[in-house]
Amino acid sequence: MEALKKQASKLREQVARQQQAVLKQFGGYGAYDNVFTDEAEIQQHQRLEKLFTSTRAAKHFQRDIVRGVEGYIVTGFKQVETGTKLSEDSKKYGAENTCTSGSTLSKAAMCISKAWCQMEKERKEMLSSLGQVAESLRAMVMGAPLEDARHLAQRYDRIRQEAEAQAVEVSKRQMRARESPGNGDIYSKLEGAESKLRELKSNMGRLGKEAVVAMASVEADQQRTTLEKLITVVKCERAYHQKVLQILEQLEKEMVSERQRVEGAPLPVMLDSAAPPPSYEEINGMHESPTISQPIKTMEYFLAEVIQSFQAESDVELDLSIGDFLVVRKLSSNGWAEGECRGKAGWFPSDFIERRERVLASKVAHVF
Repeated sequence: MEALKKQASKLREQVARQQQAVLKQFGGYGAYDNVFTDEAEIQQHQRLEKLFTSTRAAKHFQRDIVRGVEGYIVTGFKQVETGTKLSEDSKKYGAENTCTSGSTLSKAAMCISKAWCQMEKERKEMLSSLGQVAESLRAMVMGAPLEDARHLAQRYDRIRQEAEAQAVEVSKRQMRARESPGNGDIYSKLEGAESKLRELKSNMGRLGKEAVVAMASVEADQQRTTLEKLITVVKCERAYHQKVLQILEQLEKEMVSERQRVEGAPLPVMLDSAAPPPSYEEINGMHESPTISQPIKTMEYFLAEVIQSFQAESDVELDLSIGDFLVVRKLSSNGWAEGECRGKAGWFPSDFIERRERVLASKVAHVF
């Protein structure tokens, strides 16, 4: 539609110039033969056309950005729902772990649940910021400054068309006046036509300047604001991915550390996976005692105090609390020890205890 209007305007200018040339050849229209050949007016008209085209293209680009960002937000919130569901499922498994061989996977599930929850929170913050970008650009697309400037340009175009038609009318009346000298009615109509033409020219010049200023201001605002919003989009995306990367790096570190801890632990090989931890009877040779994959140091029993808490992850390990006293019965060469505390026996890291030569009788009573 805009292209058709542009072509029509050019055709009108060509027809007006041809009419003026013909009329000038046969008598001319005097001072009005340069109404639309004035260089300043032509430059103003051309600049206004370029501004109109530029602002229209920028408006369409802003609209495309808004549609793209809105689509990205819709997709993003669907991903948030999926990620949140995965976080909840992982948390549920971690809390309701029923595995009999340890809690390594449940711990990993809890770590993943926490990380995914954090990532989806960051995603929602990014989508919220992108929503503000889309809203700002939408307001500019539908805003008053652009529409007011376009209305000024359209009014200028209409007055210019009227001035073109009036210039042709003046030329015709001038020719009639030359053909009928002394005819008062013809001269009166000629003066009226010339007066109207001068008024149209004045209005056209004023509106043209106003339209150029308004359109130039809108163009500058479009360029500046659109660039700022695109930079905001890039910053939001970058900040989101940086935070997600930090979360994932921390998650990987925790999971790898847990795996290394489990793989490095010397788990005793039980004759029956459901058998209880070693007891005093087994230690004293009354039953077959469990063996482990690492050499065990033969030694006398001794009392020790717990200096670091330890949480058992299998039936063959022993829970320890800081300040507890226990009897240590075996030491392995890879840093694990076996002993009894509070009537329970099992394996634990030997670095978590310290040997004690003297212990209060009240403390010893709690060992058994």
